[in-house]
Amino acid sequence: MHAVRISSQYSVAAPNSLAARLAGYQRRRMFLRFLALTETGPTDTIIDVGATGDRSYDHSNYLEAWYPHKQRITAVGIDDASFLEQAYPGLTFRRADGRALPYADRSFDFAHSSAVIEHVGSRAEQSALLAELWRVCRKGVFLTTPNRWFPIEFHTVLPLVHWLPQRLFRAILRALGHDLLGEEAHLNLMSRRDLLAAAKGAGIPGAHVESARLGGWTSNLLLIARKTASAGLS
Repeated sequence: MHAVRISSQYSVAAPNSLAARLAGYQRRRMFLRFLALTETGPTDTIIDVGATGDRSYDHSNYLEAWYPHKQRITAVGIDDASFLEQAYPGLTFRRADGRALPYADRSFDFAHSSAVIEHVGSRAEQSALLAELWRVCRKGVFLTTPNRWFPIEFHTVLPLVHWLPQRLFRAILRALGHDLLGEEAHLNLMSRRDLLAAAKGAGIPGAHVESARLGGWTSNLLLIARKTASAGLS
């Protein structure tokens, strides 16, 4: 989210590939977890940070596609995803950086972000994103990110190389032509420990991380944090 880039550059999987189909399957499962864990209702407002201009996959903007109350969604992203307003009447799109949201404190009931935090840069930048999500919500945050310790790296569909030391991993990506993903600013995978540390750095109390599993492995991490009345829940 440092520069205006189309998010399709973050994945090499073809739309009808097994990798893309598995990603859609997992996103559907995480969407259902979002509904169950937040218990959103028809009057709740949601800010979805990380809307993409990419239309390669039917699940690229899964919240906008699948959530029934489109008029309650404000989609935010650095891509030009204004087509979402035509595709889903009632939805609002705004082009903005998730680390500096142009909204007042507690402007929305829930803040949602899927597969974005691994693309914003350093651990400090990742905490900055979480801090903004926490600031603009009244009730809670729901965020997903790929698990660094899943054996396949989702963006490149490469096995195991992301388990190597970061410098070596990035050198391999650049050698294979993945120049963008070879930069920390555009791909910085997280473990459960990393995600919890980022939440702590963002000043989010009581955050916890759940797992979405695939083939017996944790493929995705789900960070959930709820605000109490004393924290400003209206």
